[in-house]
Amino acid sequence: MVAVPVSALSWPVTEGSGGDDRSAMTVTGAERIMSGDLVVWCKVVAVAPAVVRRDGRVQADGRPCDHARLGALEEQLEAMCGPDTIERIAAGARPTGKIKGTGRREMSVAFTLRAVLLMTLLPEADARQVMATLLGDLLAVPWKRPHTVPSGTVLSTWRTAIGPAPLLALQQLVLNAAVTARHHTSAGVEVGGGLRVGAIDGTVTRMSDTTANRKAFGTAGTAGTGYPQIRHLHISDVFSRDTLAAPVGPAGGDKAEAEQKLLDRALSEHPEVFTPDRVWVMDRNFPGVPRIAALLDTHGHVLIRVKSDIRLPRIGGFAPDGSYLATLSGGGTTLTVRVIEYHVVLAGATTPELFCLITDLLDHVEHPAHALAAAYRWRWDGSETALREAKSTLHGAGPGTGAMLRSATPALVRAEHAAWMTATELVHSLRRVAATAAAPFTKGPRTGQAVTARDLSFTTTRRAAIASITAGAATASLPASVRAAAARITLEMITTSRVTTDRHRHRDRKTKTTQAFPHTSQALATATIPALIHVCGAAPTVTATVNDLRPATPDSPAPEKITEYAA
Repeated sequence: MVAVPVSALSWPVTEGSGGDDRSAMTVTGAERIMSGDLVVWCKVVAVAPAVVRRDGRVQADGRPCDHARLGALEEQLEAMCGPDTIERIAAGARPTGKIKGTGRREMSVAFTLRAVLLMTLLPEADARQVMATLLGDLLAVPWKRPHTVPSGTVLSTWRTAIGPAPLLALQQLVLNAAVTARHHTSAGVEVGGGLRVGAIDGTVTRMSDTTANRKAFGTAGTAGTGYPQIRHLHISDVFSRDTLAAPVGPAGGDKAEAEQKLLDRALSEHPEVFTPDRVWVMDRNFPGVPRIAALLDTHGHVLIRVKSDIRLPRIGGFAPDGSYLATLSGGGTTLTVRVIEYHVVLAGATTPELFCLITDLLDHVEHPAHALAAAYRWRWDGSETALREAKSTLHGAGPGTGAMLRSATPALVRAEHAAWMTATELVHSLRRVAATAAAPFTKGPRTGQAVTARDLSFTTTRRAAIASITAGAATASLPASVRAAAARITLEMITTSRVTTDRHRHRDRKTKTTQAFPHTSQALATATIPALIHVCGAAPTVTATVNDLRPATPDSPAPEKITEYAA
């Protein structure tokens, strides 16, 4: 804030000059401020060369789109990918179609990229509201040329002109930075041997039902019905929920790419993700022996749940932890895998479903069965929860409620999807930075423990990031110290909103609304007791508590050999 005595403010426009009064007030003859003086508290919006008209009007040279920035999100982007990241990518773009020449316009390539990124975080805002949020108080500055918020048609024209390539390049930069960041942090869920857990799962996202979209992407539902959908493979870190890669393809029709094909593409297109220090958790849809062999060729590891009809001929007897070795054959390839079969026990009663995991981690001492079984539950955090967080930024993300992506053409869909992946990863990264600055827990069962990214609210982080844009300290021309101070305020706001993780429900779920069908009117009972893992082939010994599932730290003692473990 800037303090200016009221007596020092003056209106510079000559009376009766007939101008349009588009001017800023000026400060003249300001003296030292004394206690009791009336002071105007001003917020700095932009730093730009002055244009002084003959009638005394003081205006700003330039245009607002050159000053607009994404606040804390852009500060985080530049910390990850270097200064002026968006400007560097925009410089390589060559607009086509209706956007020609080098004339100065209301829009620019860099502004368009920022608007599309912000659009994916504001599900209820239309295109004009998105641009108004991005411009913020810059609209109140008396620019040399009058400027208004462009229309949605103008934004669509610019998006079409620049195509998806710049946003795809930005996505790749951000996700590569997320992969690199994971190599420089000790936080993670370990399963022995210093391995960290990643998750791989697929998802489909609905889009506008246009002829072009339907032809390019198809639909994963019944033939000829439902919205067109794009499928992407979500490859993430289970602990931070950061996205590491997201190959995409059509969800239906003759060109459809199933999750298995997307995994094949990921192995060839994103080798930097599949590192030897990772064990990848996958659900039952992925096993295919040649595919598993290709993943193991990257020197990474797997922990995969298999379907009940997969044959696993046992080799030898059971290990002390209840696991056993078996052969897995298919597609002309045979692998030796370790099999872990377990039940989940609730209040002494065993659930009817048998979980069967296979892994290439054959050493039962370094990687005990109970630790691997407990690690499998983190697939939900890394895949399901991460995807739910990301889709919370999209309009109509509920089941069957309508299109999520707004774009009407395949090229714009690809650009919007890349912007969505980029923007949500920036939110995850901002949350991770906030966690490092957060004070440890001061009460509850985790008193004294450090705050992790998953302990902070994704929604609060997203809203705080948007608030940093509208707060007025998001413009490029402001001093670096001002922008850094605004980013610190945003981080402090994020750290105050913590969520409860790994809890057991302590009361029955109650239905609080009138249900459309009579048979759903009764309350749904919810279990309030811990879920325990019992590995088949081993006798129960020690029962662990849910706190034993907390991530390992360098000071953590070696885990005991147990076969019942809190799920």
